Amino acid sequence: MNLKSVSFFILFLATFSVFAQEQEPKGERQINIVYGANFTKDEARFPGASIFSKDDERQVQFEHQGADLWCDIAIFYTEENRLKAIGNIRLQQGDSIEMNSGKMDYDGNTKLAKAWEKVDLTNGQMTLTTDTLYFDREKQQAYYNSGGKVVDSANVLTSKVGTYFMTPKKYQFQRNVHIDNPDYIIDSEQLDYYTTSKNAYMYGPSTITGEEYKIYCERGFYDTKIEQGYGIKNTRIDYDNKIIEGDSLYFDKATEFASATNNIQITDTINNGVIRAHYAEVHKAKDSVFATKRAVSISLVQKDSLYMHGDTLMVTGKEEERIVRAFRNAKFYKTDLSGKSDSIHFDERTGVTELITDPILWNVDNQITGDSIHLISDMETDKLDSLKVIENAFIISLDTISGTGYNQAKGKNLFGKFVENELKIIDLVQNTEVIYYVYNDDEELIGIDKTICSKIRLLMADNDIEDITFYVNPDGDIFPETDLPVESRKLKGFVWRGDERIMSKEEIFDEDDNSIELVKIRGIDNPIDIDAEENERQKNQNDPINAPNSKAVKPKKPVLKKKAQTP
Repeated sequence: MNLKSVSFFILFLATFSVFAQEQEPKGERQINIVYGANFTKDEARFPGASIFSKDDERQVQFEHQGADLWCDIAIFYTEENRLKAIGNIRLQQGDSIEMNSGKMDYDGNTKLAKAWEKVDLTNGQMTLTTDTLYFDREKQQAYYNSGGKVVDSANVLTSKVGTYFMTPKKYQFQRNVHIDNPDYIIDSEQLDYYTTSKNAYMYGPSTITGEEYKIYCERGFYDTKIEQGYGIKNTRIDYDNKIIEGDSLYFDKATEFASATNNIQITDTINNGVIRAHYAEVHKAKDSVFATKRAVSISLVQKDSLYMHGDTLMVTGKEEERIVRAFRNAKFYKTDLSGKSDSIHFDERTGVTELITDPILWNVDNQITGDSIHLISDMETDKLDSLKVIENAFIISLDTISGTGYNQAKGKNLFGKFVENELKIIDLVQNTEVIYYVYNDDEELIGIDKTICSKIRLLMADNDIEDITFYVNPDGDIFPETDLPVESRKLKGFVWRGDERIMSKEEIFDEDDNSIELVKIRGIDNPIDIDAEENERQKNQNDPINAPNSKAVKPKKPVLKKKAQTP
């Protein structure tokens, strides 16, 4: 047949149409020829097939259940209801899906197309390119397993394996997933990507690297348009010279904010400090960290870790200008020094740590109290330098030989000097008094020294009083034990608080801290219906009245199922 044999061609089409209808598989609709152009057969190479090729006017065209296919050559197996298309192939489904390739096999019974040689698929919002693509029109899915690339208005995405779900307009990428964006890069083992919202859901080891942050997680969400997301499994964020780790982490570039929930550790890479808690926030613009729920700050002081706890911890300020605050029920511990007060305030610029409201300090076995206690560090060496106790200064230690008496010294103010982080010199000034148990070299009690004067200096050795010097008209004596009544062996204001002494880092936490009930993070142990979550997220974004944030909707909050925390 050729173009001159018009009447024969029309007769052939009519006859072929009747034949096709008679041969239509049961329950399936036959592939229809829209334009056959040149027709021939080659039983030796293609037994049972009709061969169509384009003419000078147009390509060969077929139609099947809402899809049209154009190509240069088609080998059509009518009885089997399948065809092979060759050359400049275009498959159009509705107004949105278009697929182009060099070759294609299409089965009308299964509605499955296999395309290869420079394949591309587009839906108007994105373009997929690959060497080989399978298009399942029954399930409305397209997939590849030999590497592919997707380009949309925001990102360039590549992976070894990929599936495109046309109804939710979602890609599921697997193996060597990589997203290129001018502002960040994402690498993942598996990633679901919604082409309309540009939202990404990550599974398996995944890394997001931005200009000023890096996020790692093994399950998480990321809004690629606004650089906002969260991780809920083995998550870590490197941000603002800090490493943030926790069960659940949230990040928002626009507000320069990150938060974490459950089993958190924040490492300050510049100051070598660590904060642990069960809820924390990092505000980059304010150079601040807020932490609560069993919060503790850990810093290194001369090869010894200092643990500071409070119901709430706040760290603010730039490098070398840090201020650390512990609010309510504040405590700290290191091996030779511990203390507590209502709050603790440390200023890195001055090296001063203040214990505020009902403070108490234990220097090994020495109990020190006063209205306000200041610990001062050497700014050059970061070692403890000195101690100040302002108003009502009182130092007490148990007499270890008798096991019943107490060595005591008091005054208006106390000034101490540390040498190699050990308290060596203590000066008490104004209205000072002492009660001290005096022994000979055989540890036999000589008597009890009870003296008042204007100033007292205590020289310490191995954290015990080695020598006492009285200044300015001392008035007192060493009394035999039998001559000093028991009720006279305690100075006015004496309160022994040995049962409150913090003996280990675990003791900075009380019963409430150790029985905190943690929120159950949704999705860590059980699968999440990602399509449902995506629909909910889009609904919130389209409803600014009910959305939690009209500018940038944060991820759905975890389901609050409580679980006891083991100390």
